[in-house]
Amino acid sequence: MSTDVNRLVVESRTQFGKGAARKIRRADKIPAVMYGHGTAPVHITLPGHEAMLALKHTNALLTLVLDGEEHMALAKDVQRDPIKPVIEHVDLVVVRKGEKVTVDVAVHLEGDAAPETVVTMDNTELTLEVDATAIPEYVTISIEGAQVGTRVLAGDVEIPAGSTLVTDAEALVVNVSQQQSEEELEAELEGAEAEAGIEREESDEEGESTEGEAAAAAEGGEGSDES
Repeated sequence: MSTDVNRLVVESRTQFGKGAARKIRRADKIPAVMYGHGTAPVHITLPGHEAMLALKHTNALLTLVLDGEEHMALAKDVQRDPIKPVIEHVDLVVVRKGEKVTVDVAVHLEGDAAPETVVTMDNTELTLEVDATAIPEYVTISIEGAQVGTRVLAGDVEIPAGSTLVTDAEALVVNVSQQQSEEELEAELEGAEAEAGIEREESDEEGESTEGEAAAAAEGGEGSDES
């Protein structure tokens, strides 16, 4: 992403609460808070459109211009509306050049595994400690031609130079297994249906037994009344 997109002119704010936040969003701005390095939190508003573009990717590094002074900050928590394409609030952590930060980085798969295999991902992200100004958008794992039994652990993944893996090196990231044949799938389905049928039959038998007992009890009751 370009430096121009990441540079945002922001404004300080003194109004808080849900009503104030709604008013800010109606003005095409986003409420945010900037904190870190032992300083008191600074409540600000971000320009809506420019911030939406800058925050399209996770771990966005922003240069915030507040009252003519520049602050470098990492978008730590971006709260989005679950339905509308709206950012409701942003938490920003102040960082400095050369500082190390801990971030979650997405794992992307590249290529196609061998035929008749199934590729599963046990971890879609890896936690890395990286330079604040060199946060990777993602790390890549090639599965081109991967055979059944291939397992990629976190420690096997190539990470950017200067980065440190925080995730357990033995954590499974990618597993390649044998694809089930149609016959195996059919047999599995039949087994599941048969098991469900047995349960239904047992349930029906229990129902019939209960009904029989109820009828017998009713007949016994009628006989005692007659006597």
